[in-house]
Amino acid sequence: MNKKNIIFISGLLLGLVIYLTIAFYLVLPTIHIRYTGFLKILIPFFICLYFLEIRDRIKWGKLRVFIGFSPFIIILLLILTALPFLLLIGVMITFLVERKKGLLEERPGLSRFILLGLIVYTSIVPFFASSPLTHSSDYRDLIGEVQIAEDLNALYPPVSGNSIRIVDQEMALRLGEKTLGADPSIGSQAQLGDFNIQSVNGKLYWVAPLLHSGFFKWYENRVGTTGYVMVSATDDSDVTLVQENSGTPVRIKYQPEALFAEDLSRHIYRNGFRTKGYEDFSFEINDEGKPYWVVTLFEKKIGFRGKDSTGVVIVDCSSGELQSYSLDETPPWVDRIQPESFIVKQLDDWGKYVHGAFNFSDKDKLTTTEGLSLVYGKDGRSFWNTGLTSVGADEGTVGFVLVDTRSKEAFWYRQAGATENAARQSAEGKVQEKRYKATQPVMYNLSGTPTYLMSLTDAGGLVKMYAAVSVSDYTTVEVAESLAELLAVYQGEIYASGASGTGASRESAQTWLTREAVVKRIASEVEGGNSSYSMTVDEMPGILIKARSRISRELVLTRPGDRVELHYLEEENLELIDLRGFDNLELP
Repeated sequence: MNKKNIIFISGLLLGLVIYLTIAFYLVLPTIHIRYTGFLKILIPFFICLYFLEIRDRIKWGKLRVFIGFSPFIIILLLILTALPFLLLIGVMITFLVERKKGLLEERPGLSRFILLGLIVYTSIVPFFASSPLTHSSDYRDLIGEVQIAEDLNALYPPVSGNSIRIVDQEMALRLGEKTLGADPSIGSQAQLGDFNIQSVNGKLYWVAPLLHSGFFKWYENRVGTTGYVMVSATDDSDVTLVQENSGTPVRIKYQPEALFAEDLSRHIYRNGFRTKGYEDFSFEINDEGKPYWVVTLFEKKIGFRGKDSTGVVIVDCSSGELQSYSLDETPPWVDRIQPESFIVKQLDDWGKYVHGAFNFSDKDKLTTTEGLSLVYGKDGRSFWNTGLTSVGADEGTVGFVLVDTRSKEAFWYRQAGATENAARQSAEGKVQEKRYKATQPVMYNLSGTPTYLMSLTDAGGLVKMYAAVSVSDYTTVEVAESLAELLAVYQGEIYASGASGTGASRESAQTWLTREAVVKRIASEVEGGNSSYSMTVDEMPGILIKARSRISRELVLTRPGDRVELHYLEEENLELIDLRGFDNLELP
């Protein structure tokens, strides 16, 4: 071997060492038979060895000038890793040239066999082992059995007014940033991470950690950032910067924005998870307010693809202590094990491959609507909620799905209706002269009727009104300046219009109440061209009672002091009741 080749090989090996160091430390490939990233990084190296074997046996001409045979160019290509396919093309070209001109009289070198083996294993084998063309039924079944559900109240009972979200993720971010801005010493050192909705002791909060905002901020604050922000999802005035927990300072040391050993992904990788798949770093707090990172563990069920959750690894934000759990063993305070991306992909595959991979007419194909919402049902059980629409449909759905965020049980309610986008447009159209923008709609069960609820905000992001849109008919829409008033008016509207619920009737969803009372005050008003009456009664102090004129002609004749009979649905913690029936007992 001449001196030139020795220098070249030395440079090549040095480049490989640098390349592997960067790849392992920054990219962190998982060493696993079903993860090809580790093997793909070796392809450029063996391509270079192959070039080295043949360069003295073929006249390169312009090809040699184009590729550049300097060891420094090869090392650069190895480190960048963005151009391995350029080298692969070079191998193919030189192979064809060799065969055509008969320049190869010797047997191919070992590097060629290794290179071809790597290419086959990292490209051809995954295609046949994982392609939907050959495994469409496996992709469709990955979500599990999608159960046809009838009674919405069994999983997702009617909601009370104090459990309805009026703050969405975008609004929570604005409120959180405002809180940080009030304390310059914190706002200049840290930034807010992503907000996740979470149930904490039965109440809904948006929770986000404080993260490092740059290298120097991380270097000066190696013990970790100083807490997290909680924003109530039901009260936009309830915003808290949490910096202590049970008298102990809260520190977010291990996080995605940290570097070196404190980088969250690297910390997990180096502590027993080199051969496991993990992703979706979700910041959650337990019921005592202690912060953790909840990271989903997964396996690839269909060859090299088909990610499916197998459990979680929970990381203490301060100490870095790790503990892995299976799906069944995960602590109850963890709200979601199944990542949103996994559920969307699996639901889309379930709807896409209904008749296999070659359904070019799109017969019976379904797809999810835009965006998933995390909702809470019976006994605090959390679900991913999304609509299902036929492929090609724009504003209509064929039903909606609830997927358990822990067990992945899926329930399909086959009720035609409107998409979230159509509901948002309907709500904004109701107040188009005000140019309010609707937040992301969240589906609730109101008196047995699936309903989208959302806030209407002005240009500054402040909540000005609230809107309710029926899932089954997006032309049924009501807006009001208070949530209590909206619920009362909307429920009265769906009752008067005879809108049906899903499965169980409205009567079985809530209790009907009949009560006699004496009118204390009563007044009429006109809303949208319709007359309505507001009254108070001695027997229900502090509660405003509303009634549409069409429920009884006796309303116009009612005066203070009259004894009346009120007919309404039982509601919890509401300051306003919307009547469904009215009888003036003083009138004949």
